[in-house]
Amino acid sequence: MNIFVLMKRTFDTEEKITISGGIINEDGAEFIINPYDEYAIEEAIQVRDAHGGEITVISVGNEESEKQVRTALAMGADKAVLINTEDDIENGDQFTTAKILAEYLKDKEVDLILAGNVAIDGGSGQVGPRVAELLNIPYVTTITKLEIDGSNVTVVRDVEGDSEIIETSLPLLVTAQQGLNEPRYPSLPGIMKAKKKPLDELELDDLDLEEEDIEAKTKTIEIYLPPKKEAGKVLEGEIADQVKELVRLLHTEAKVD
Repeated sequence: MNIFVLMKRTFDTEEKITISGGIINEDGAEFIINPYDEYAIEEAIQVRDAHGGEITVISVGNEESEKQVRTALAMGADKAVLINTEDDIENGDQFTTAKILAEYLKDKEVDLILAGNVAIDGGSGQVGPRVAELLNIPYVTTITKLEIDGSNVTVVRDVEGDSEIIETSLPLLVTAQQGLNEPRYPSLPGIMKAKKKPLDELELDDLDLEEEDIEAKTKTIEIYLPPKKEAGKVLEGEIADQVKELVRLLHTEAKVD
């Protein structure tokens, strides 16, 4: 079975985000594998171990993404592809990423593609479905269970606190939701083996793509941090007095009519 995992490098979830000149400041920041993509990697490993095959992790980014790609290999993926767009793309979006990924995958024998449900930095959840649409294969999002029997697939999908069961077939793209599995930590032997596993680095020229082919369909006007919350007020005294004061504050400060 040919299994592919779409992986993104994102800020560490513990990282404090700062804005400089209207863009996110990456200087000194820590980066990790997008946490939802870790579920995808783990599920790919479990599927391969149960059904055989090979796992290829694909990431679109810059040369700094190699660290996270190597981590995916250390977890158990068989090989990886890093599509370096640092010199070609200044402002991309979900369309850009999906177009690049689909262009790489279009000539491959694909059985199963796994991706994270969302990336924690953008949170759009668009890349996986867009790739499936470009490849003209079915997709199921936010999955919490995956069972494969030959070419038949049964999926349990999270639906806002409930779940639904979907039956489909390979080839298929799914996006992983929290609860699908428990991602493993790379072991020391896995880290050592990862250094020798194949990692191909490609550029847009290798995919016969021009910049106009992947031009972003959206534009970011401004990036800013949410306003700081002001300290709350604690009302004291008798209950009747507190109620009167609360009503006054709602009128004068909160502007509630």
